[in-house]
Amino acid sequence: MFENLKRDLKRDIAIDFGTATVLVYVEGKDIVLKEPSVVAVDMSTDRVVKVGRDAMEIQGRTPEHIETIRPMKNGSISQYEVTLQMLKYFIRRASGKTWIPPRVMITVPSGISEVEMLAVMEASREAGARRTYLIEEAKAAALGANLDISSAEGSMIVNIGGGVTDVAVLSMGGIVVSDSIKVGGDRFDEAIVSYIRRRYGILIGERTAEDIKIRIGEVFEHQKPLYMRVSGRSLSEGTPKEVVVSSKETIEAVSEPLTAILDSICMIIETMPQELFAEISQKGMILTGGGSMLHGLDKLITHVTGVPARLAKRPITSAVLGAGKLLPYLDRMPEGLVSLPAKMR
Repeated sequence: MFENLKRDLKRDIAIDFGTATVLVYVEGKDIVLKEPSVVAVDMSTDRVVKVGRDAMEIQGRTPEHIETIRPMKNGSISQYEVTLQMLKYFIRRASGKTWIPPRVMITVPSGISEVEMLAVMEASREAGARRTYLIEEAKAAALGANLDISSAEGSMIVNIGGGVTDVAVLSMGGIVVSDSIKVGGDRFDEAIVSYIRRRYGILIGERTAEDIKIRIGEVFEHQKPLYMRVSGRSLSEGTPKEVVVSSKETIEAVSEPLTAILDSICMIIETMPQELFAEISQKGMILTGGGSMLHGLDKLITHVTGVPARLAKRPITSAVLGAGKLLPYLDRMPEGLVSLPAKMR
């Protein structure tokens, strides 16, 4: 009875704190929160009025003094105080009525600088975490995708988040070679907005662009094109205008960010040790993150690199699930950037 009470009062938390989405995992409970990384701020008082889904719902519908902000940009904190308020909100919601401040594991991009790490840890502590641990996004995603990264056999992960893409080869519990670029699903949306503006002379919002990406986005094999009616504002007349967009246009629209991701993948393939390349070229790479779900991306990567690529079973939640797998080992870990526990190797 007392052990159960102790567990209830001490709930460790894993957070995948992305540019576009925040996912929160509570030990013993699985994923408890999945909300947009958006905060609505009253600029006249600097007061946070809405967080997450509530803030997203009022985006574009607020008076001038209320602004909706994404405080995380390209995987880094761009607005510290707003990030702090958002973290407080999610930690409080995930912790419930626990009496003991939780220990928190947060995913961060591979290659994060020491200054950026300190900023994340400080924000977490100020938000109410008892202790804060960081895990590289690629490593967390690999664990969440059930890759055996503790073995000597190499594994390759491509994690395409909202603002950052992490590409890494892992072996013996660590990252052998990696690359992190500030390109992700948000850049796809921005590229679609720009394409529609150039091609049709109308202005659409990023939420409409995301809808185009999800519904008809296709980057490989256009055997049967899909079509979608898109409404926007005419740049020349300032009036509403509707156009029909085809899936064949999406590969042209997202070609620039897509090329950056392909270049990163090819660079990692070229620089990994030959012994690991031989293994990975047989077993392939795993794609995780919301951006990896762009239709045909796995086939395109396979076609360009010659290395099989396949989507993880739970691509959007892989990173937070992987971070969650490390929560039972926190007693043996120092704060800061963590290594894979010896028991998991």
